[in-house]
Amino acid sequence: MSTQKSSEKPLKITTQTVVDMKSKGEKISMLTAYDFTMASIIDHAGIEIILVGDSASNVMAGFETTVPMTLEHMIYHTSCVVRGVDRALVIADMPFMSYQVTSKEALINAGRMMKEAGAHAIKMEGGKPIIDTVKKIVDAGIPVMGHLGLTPQSIYKFGTYKVRATEDEEAKELIRDAKLLEEAGCFSLVLEKIPAQLAAKVTEELSIPTIGIGAGPQCDGQVLVLHDMLGLNKEFNPRFLRRYADLNSVMTEAVQQYIKDVKSKDFPNKDEQYGG
Repeated sequence: MSTQKSSEKPLKITTQTVVDMKSKGEKISMLTAYDFTMASIIDHAGIEIILVGDSASNVMAGFETTVPMTLEHMIYHTSCVVRGVDRALVIADMPFMSYQVTSKEALINAGRMMKEAGAHAIKMEGGKPIIDTVKKIVDAGIPVMGHLGLTPQSIYKFGTYKVRATEDEEAKELIRDAKLLEEAGCFSLVLEKIPAQLAAKVTEELSIPTIGIGAGPQCDGQVLVLHDMLGLNKEFNPRFLRRYADLNSVMTEAVQQYIKDVKSKDFPNKDEQYGG
């Protein structure tokens, strides 16, 4: 029997994989990434889904909202991520106003995200108003993940990031929208910042998986922004965020030590230079 290490690539996660995970009762892990290095690290760590979120607007570009992100920005970030991934399913956010004008324009833009960036699927925010657009994109062979609840691209419409669907009528509308998105062909659905009981009800009533962020433990999977869960960003402190590291402090201490070593002439030492 050969003891040679297998050189086979890890089995790719597909949209069907995550649908099957729901039917098997296996929870789905999802994180954001926006560049080659971070994507490579979390892919090798075993993450199932990488979302190239328009949250890049906040954590990478320093904007207050996700609204300024353009299709070109998202294509750039997505292509960087795709090059760093061997196994994970890479989903790209369609940015604000790239799919809301007409279904035809939305399809063209979604096609660019797949062809130019190499995304495996796209994500779109909204319910009933985008159903025809979702159908058109899915019919063209492009997988779509839906997104309901708190929809950051609509921040100027709602004016706040508070929990959504706390009232009966809005909760009923969210359930209707979730079912419409499933019927339109979405393979999964993000539920953001809604009551846990409502998320559980939606998860139970859909055959496609739900991915929660601030939506309780009954969703089929969970997603966090990588920079938040690694503790790179210390200013953002919502109830749903669990920090798994404090890389802000680690990096600050490393940079301070480097400055100290440069000023004291400790760096570079004799082993860190070339002769000649």
